[in-house]
Amino acid sequence: MIRGTDAATVRDALERAESLPGTFGFAGELDGRLVRDVLGRVPLFVEREGVDGSVLGRDSWAFSPTDLADPVPFPAGAVADGVERTQVWELPEPPVEADHDRALERVDRAIGRAAEAVDATDVAVAFSGGVDSALVAELLDAPLYVAGFPGSHDVAAARTAAEAMGRELEVVTLEPADLERAVPTVARAIGRTNAMDVQIALPLYLVAERVAAEGFDALAVGQGADELFGGYEKVARLDHRVDADTVRGAVREQIHTLPDQLPRDVLALEAAGVEPVAPLLHDDVVDAALRLPTALLVDGEIRKRGLRIVAGEYLPDSVATREKKAVQYGSLVARELDRLARQAGYKRRMDDHVTKYVEALLEDGV
Repeated sequence: MIRGTDAATVRDALERAESLPGTFGFAGELDGRLVRDVLGRVPLFVEREGVDGSVLGRDSWAFSPTDLADPVPFPAGAVADGVERTQVWELPEPPVEADHDRALERVDRAIGRAAEAVDATDVAVAFSGGVDSALVAELLDAPLYVAGFPGSHDVAAARTAAEAMGRELEVVTLEPADLERAVPTVARAIGRTNAMDVQIALPLYLVAERVAAEGFDALAVGQGADELFGGYEKVARLDHRVDADTVRGAVREQIHTLPDQLPRDVLALEAAGVEPVAPLLHDDVVDAALRLPTALLVDGEIRKRGLRIVAGEYLPDSVATREKKAVQYGSLVARELDRLARQAGYKRRMDDHVTKYVEALLEDGV
């Protein structure tokens, strides 16, 4: 069973060792082999004793960690046949497109093709008001939803961006009780209890929960744009948080973090009852981003410059140029989860007090 694309496409990608065969990612079992795409866009897990590929029974792998006794992620880009595991696909290193206009045209075409490949009939958009989700929203022409606590940056930014775009916006106003209720469900679904991952997954889950309740089958997100297009401050500054000494090298570092990050987001959305849709993570978009020259990744204080230029053809300048906060901070979920942990007796002087609070909720069977 393969998720994400058809079996013929994966067989062809295997035969050609083609890392970006024109999909939104894939994973599963094909012809007696486990496979997972190069960016790990579809979650795949195996029992710990079978991680090297030596075990390949149907009960030894799953798309969700909750279906296994001792799950570990199956590596992105790998193939296992029950005897050994092989790294078949690697992140490509295509030549840099020196002509800026051609590079931007390639990104524009790729994003357009990705949007056209999405079945937009029953899809909504997780909308933070930033350029990533705004571009997705504009191209899909789908309803906009944002989740956040009263007074949060994300809700305010989403409102002003929606107004500038002439679009209606549904606001999922959060309360502390929403976090208390959702934390155990989210932590179990993503197979993680650390504070950062839970804080990131919570607003995704809560907005997806509303979207599912209102009859949508899928939720489109802007995930991947920061990694692909140079959206992080640490990449622009080349500070201690990156190993590379060039912007392009630092961008590749961030792309390599996607196989660890994306399963968290996918599993959180699936737990809420919707299918994740990430147009900016389509293979064609990845390929176009990898070809961008440095000046279209970071230019002085401007991050994601190339993406912003392309987005400016579709969005008001105030939206295309807007910076945004990370979702856990912009929604105030991180602040409120910290407050709940302290109210429950897990003080900040304790090491990783929010994680301990999450683990306690799970142990109590909440």
